[in-house]
Amino acid sequence: MAIDKGRIVGLVGFWAFIVGLVISVVAGLVLPGNGVVVLILVILGIIIGFLNITPKETQALLLAAIALIVVGNAFAPLKFLGIDAFIGGILAYITVLVAPAAVIAAIKTLWAIGKPGD
Repeated sequence: MAIDKGRIVGLVGFWAFIVGLVISVVAGLVLPGNGVVVLILVILGIIIGFLNITPKETQALLLAAIALIVVGNAFAPLKFLGIDAFIGGILAYITVLVAPAAVIAAIKTLWAIGKPGD
């Protein structure tokens, strides 16, 4: 039975995304603003950007990244029981996870647009 290399790469990217989301939620609740968590999420985001984002998904990823940045502080008025800090911490970490993938996708898109041919 032959191992499909493309499938394994896709699974690694998928699991990097799932692990990154779980870390973002848990750390957003218990470790907001932690530098080690940020470093781990950036590394996972780079893995996601290189392994998991296809040209067809680039536009949706970039739109989602912009949406996360725009709504990042939208929950600040929810001071009741510190909900603003919990949601803000989670969204901040998710943004840290998605940002490197978005940068890589944007660079890949610019490269495809700028290269001669077609």
